[in-house]
Amino acid sequence: MAVGAQALHLHPYGEEGRETLAAEPCAAALRAVRAACPGVPVSLSTSAAIEPDPARREALVAAWTELPELASVNQGERGAAALCALLMARGVGVEAGLLSLADARDFVARDVPARCARALVEPLDADPAEALRHAEAIEGTLAEAGVRLEQVHHGDGIASWAVNRRALARGHGIRTGLEDTPVLPDGRPAAGNAELVAAAAALMRAG
Repeated sequence: MAVGAQALHLHPYGEEGRETLAAEPCAAALRAVRAACPGVPVSLSTSAAIEPDPARREALVAAWTELPELASVNQGERGAAALCALLMARGVGVEAGLLSLADARDFVARDVPARCARALVEPLDADPAEALRHAEAIEGTLAEAGVRLEQVHHGDGIASWAVNRRALARGHGIRTGLEDTPVLPDGRPAAGNAELVAAAAALMRAG
């Protein structure tokens, strides 16, 4: 946190070395982070890449014994609406992951937006110009629908930095980390998450 992060997004791993939504590894991760960074909001992923079966994913989240402040839910994944409802009922803020324009259009057509904590604008294009176009289109879809949620933007790879710069210029939050962005703004491989966060914080200071 010393390099400038204001919140943490986690993908807990189990004993077998794979990402998991199981209760005990998630609780252990939350306890460890909260001990090291007291008072910092923590978000857990619920990506279908961790558990592709919607019913199984929902059951695992329902069994969580220690709750994060936030959880990201990719809106284009099967079972997203039910998972959002479950998290909200448990008092966990939902970060609505919008990875495509189709995700954004589906999202604003449901009754979920008003009850979410924030929208994650996450274009996955490798080309920075394409990523910028998609970020703009997703943001425009939210605006046209009157969705006024806080927005946090990021992209994938080197394109993430273009998306971040645009987001900051428009007053939005940004997110970075090795999950999506293994390189620094100049294309050099990042030594770790701390170096990425420091680079993002420098962008924010530059205004």
